[in-house]
Amino acid sequence: MAVEDSGSSGTAAGSPLPRLLCDTAELVSLGGDTPAGALWKLAEPGRQLDANVVRLPAGERVDTHTEPDLDVLLLVLGGEARLDSADGGHLLRAGSLTWLPHGSTRAVLAGPDGVTYLTVHRRRPGMRIQPPEAAERLRRSLDGGDGL
Repeated sequence: MAVEDSGSSGTAAGSPLPRLLCDTAELVSLGGDTPAGALWKLAEPGRQLDANVVRLPAGERVDTHTEPDLDVLLLVLGGEARLDSADGGHLLRAGSLTWLPHGSTRAVLAGPDGVTYLTVHRRRPGMRIQPPEAAERLRRSLDGGDGL
């Protein structure tokens, strides 16, 4: 479902260019024949964001969870869902844009026709392999430098 591009990620000078990535209307039009899960993921190198188009069939859910670190935007592209949070249930329809602040607890339950939605959040930094002495330096800095 990705839109084809020229394969070029920048100008001759190397500056990044905007790119058309996906036709979300086409993804939504697949409707009930679409399997559950991510239909599209942002995968461009050097990005600062992560984004996914997700499909949940009727009655499927994303279980209750708390995201401790990242704010998430959720945009319903098609269908309906119920967002359950600490203050109750909220009906989300196509066009609903919801902010899910970090630290909030939430669950998503797809409506009778399922739901397709886009999520966008800051990209999590990848894990890095560091030399063994890096752990000791971190331990000392957390202990105030005296190793206690």
